[in-house]
Amino acid sequence: MKYTVKKLLDLPFYTEGPAVDHEGNGYVTTLTGGEIWRLDRAGNASVWGKTACPNGQVSLPNGEHWVCDPQQATISRFDRAGNCKGAVIQEVCANTVIYSPNDLIIDSRQNLYFTDSIRADGKVFFVGTDGTERVVARGIDYANGLVLSADETRLFIAESYQNRVLVLDLAEPGIAKSQATVWASLPGHCSGNPIDNLPDGLALDHQGRVWVAHYGMQAIQVLSARGEWLFSLDTTLPLTSNLCFLEDQPERQMLLVTGGYGEPGPGGVVLITVYP
Repeated sequence: MKYTVKKLLDLPFYTEGPAVDHEGNGYVTTLTGGEIWRLDRAGNASVWGKTACPNGQVSLPNGEHWVCDPQQATISRFDRAGNCKGAVIQEVCANTVIYSPNDLIIDSRQNLYFTDSIRADGKVFFVGTDGTERVVARGIDYANGLVLSADETRLFIAESYQNRVLVLDLAEPGIAKSQATVWASLPGHCSGNPIDNLPDGLALDHQGRVWVAHYGMQAIQVLSARGEWLFSLDTTLPLTSNLCFLEDQPERQMLLVTGGYGEPGPGGVVLITVYP
């Protein structure tokens, strides 16, 4: 297997929230930098939107973006031009206080799942298209990145401070069959310090493999569909935060990867191309 790493962007602030829209344009967030950046297909980068502390984001089929803002305990809605149009969720969900919304995904029906990232009692929330709100999982030691299996019957959750990925079997959207269980444990940093090996963003490929942005490890860890560790990619970003696929084909996979060299900065964005 061969891969290349290409620097796309250097920014004063640590980056997060990679996403791609239906036209193939990429987007990243800068947390304390307060900006959402757009990288068009020609390679041009510009500020697309602003909010207090943008973190994870998702691009919807209608061109809207939903963006986590932990500083405001909000998931904000942006129109296709980057204008904030209010909150999808703010401060409370399912009659439960939200402290730090971190990452989010939508399923094929546009139901929303998002994480509230706190120590010991981190949670995963669900908001259905019909307005239903549920706590799907709780008691997670810093719930972070999320990804659904291709058939949407399993939800994978990064549990950062335990350096592992959990799995939650779903009876139907937003309803768990049982509590989350450990699906995979990740390689640890030689320092033994938990802050040096925090699984962050997750992505799923066409083979059902889970790709894990590994903060502190300067790496993406790739896990088989059964949760076995397969290989690691050096991202060149010591604090690798998140990733999304720009292309996912048998002959080539391209990932937009965020992170940086410190927090609150500086940050960077790289393009990793993998040739299996």
